[in-house]
Amino acid sequence: MLEPVNDPSARLLRLLGLLQTPRDWPGTVLADRLGVSARTVRRDIERLRALGYPVHATQGATGYRLAAGATVPPLLLDDEEALAVAVGLRTVTGGTVSGIEEASLRALSKLEQVLPARLRYRLTALQRSVIRVSGAAPRVEPNVLIAISEATHRRERLRFDYRDHTGSATVRDIEPEAVVNFNRHWYLVGWDVGRADWRSFRVDRVRPRIPTGPRFTPRELPCGDVVAYLAQRLSADSWPYRATVTLHESAERLTDRVWPGMGVLEAVDDTRCLLHLGADSPGALTWMLTAVDVGFTVEGPPELVASVRALGERCLAAIPDQDRR
Repeated sequence: MLEPVNDPSARLLRLLGLLQTPRDWPGTVLADRLGVSARTVRRDIERLRALGYPVHATQGATGYRLAAGATVPPLLLDDEEALAVAVGLRTVTGGTVSGIEEASLRALSKLEQVLPARLRYRLTALQRSVIRVSGAAPRVEPNVLIAISEATHRRERLRFDYRDHTGSATVRDIEPEAVVNFNRHWYLVGWDVGRADWRSFRVDRVRPRIPTGPRFTPRELPCGDVVAYLAQRLSADSWPYRATVTLHESAERLTDRVWPGMGVLEAVDDTRCLLHLGADSPGALTWMLTAVDVGFTVEGPPELVASVRALGERCLAAIPDQDRR
């Protein structure tokens, strides 16, 4: 048995900290951790229940577990947990889910008020040192995100009104597979029943119809992985200008240079690979190719060939004649 915690308030807080670990706690183990008798543990459990904490008996009434209740009681967090929550809340305040910023700021304010000085210092240092560059991103409604997520979790078909990037409106019947946050945008990936194929949809353009449809059996994932499929769709398939370019290096060595949504690498051999990519203009394709910083060969389309040639000529013209080799 450990050294007893004689102060009732301190003992109650320590007991609560133990119970917030998601597991069943035998009464004898709790008594040993607190350095008190099993009878004292039972009295303290009753005090926690009186304060609104739903402590349930387990293991034939010889153990305890803290369950979910009707309200959210105060939580005890260790230093690292408190710091992680504070950083997470600070990040969410600049997120892409409508209406969540104010709630996040309220929660962060409450947490910062009770943080020990040592943690407030660490959090302040982090906030002052990290620079966030927020790009423009569409906001999604929480109720839309929740409706899609619930249908995905229950494996129920989802009907919704959808407006694409051209403004055209359609009604879709989808077997939802996953909701993905990709490059500050929210996407729904699922099997389009009407088109008999996998599709991805911007969540900010989705308006679910209630109720949901019948349950469905999950299908084999495209590309073996939802994120890989979405990356391929966003990097090439959905863009007006697409190309496949030979890079003069192995796919393995270039993996870190091709960011998500930029393109998809296809291995050829130890010295070459193919990059499948797309963009809204030939100039954007050219910029992405040069950003990989490796030799490449372009065979088409003609717009990309012309764009690469024009960029090469501009770069060459920028060098004084005496410095050209």
